[in-house]
Amino acid sequence: MSASPAIETSAWIPLDVTLFLSGTALLMVGLVAIGSASIEYAQWHFHTPWYHTTRHLIYIFVGIVAGLVVYRIPLRFWLDTGWVWLFIALALLILVLIPGIGLERNYSQRWLPLGPFTLQPSEFAKLTLAVYLAGYLVRREHEVRHQWQGFIKPMTVLFAMTLLLMVEPDFGATVIVVGMFFGMLFLAGVRLTHFLIVSMGGVATLAVLVVSAEYRMARLTAYTDPWADPWNKGYQLTQSLIAFGRGEWFGVGLGNSVQKLFYLPEAHTDFVFSIWAEETGFVGAMLVIALYTLLIGRIFWLGRRAAQLGNAFGSNICYGVALVFSGQAFINMGVSSGLLPTKGLTLPFVSYGGSSLIVCCCMLALVLRVDRELRMSTATGRKRRSKR
Repeated sequence: MSASPAIETSAWIPLDVTLFLSGTALLMVGLVAIGSASIEYAQWHFHTPWYHTTRHLIYIFVGIVAGLVVYRIPLRFWLDTGWVWLFIALALLILVLIPGIGLERNYSQRWLPLGPFTLQPSEFAKLTLAVYLAGYLVRREHEVRHQWQGFIKPMTVLFAMTLLLMVEPDFGATVIVVGMFFGMLFLAGVRLTHFLIVSMGGVATLAVLVVSAEYRMARLTAYTDPWADPWNKGYQLTQSLIAFGRGEWFGVGLGNSVQKLFYLPEAHTDFVFSIWAEETGFVGAMLVIALYTLLIGRIFWLGRRAAQLGNAFGSNICYGVALVFSGQAFINMGVSSGLLPTKGLTLPFVSYGGSSLIVCCCMLALVLRVDRELRMSTATGRKRRSKR
């Protein structure tokens, strides 16, 4: 069944409190963590300690405004235009690879210049793929569940997107996109034999990509024993582990981190969770993990509720967003704590980065829109029953 039509009403429809508060809490944690982790770095490079904090506040404002716009748009619009947004995302992924247009940093070409700011198309691509695939799973439900072509057709889209991501290269975004893709298909009820065959092929491909790149293999070997080469290949991980060790139970206090003093590179981006753990300790780290557990669990619950009420598109949207949030949070925190090999990937709502933060706000707004339409359809159903 397709997405339920938007039933606009003048009645006030309350937000899902759990989703709203957990998302807001993570935004506040990110602002505090970045403000603390970036002070010395910003002072040294930009001669003002609040450079990154000010920009992050701007990103939060833009993210909230973008989220409000997305929240006001009916789900039917996204169902009908999903392919348009996907086409725009693929065009941006191509544009960023053109010499002279895309910005290159640390041997990767992932950013488009927008005046004093930059746009990272890979973040936008995650959102558009989730929206497109959610609509495809509604339109082609029978094919997806029973026929090979229902599985193979969207694979062409996935192949094109992952190819463009790997040319940048952006292995982290590739892992998230592939994981979300297969996760959404699995939750949509694809045949298990089809899923296992294709997913094993996908895992094998990712393994080949790891082995084929020397720097990825270096990260993998450093992950197994970072202390064997603590000043070169294992430097980031050892410094991150030192931050966790210094935090102990209750941390050294906000602003008192030592590892952010140029020991841990780019501490306000990929390793912001390490600095947060150092300053707030085990208790603070577990608080962030609890917030993610609450947020992601609630989104999955809402997806299940949408499926039960016949809103298949809304259900798929929730599953896609939950998979992106859970994948990125798990990988980022896993890398910081030494559970996974080092890979640059933002922590949703927390890490510094405008594209990531704005897209995360839009994703959460989409989920809140699903909740809104479920509430409106439920309220309308009750009114109809009461009139009979």
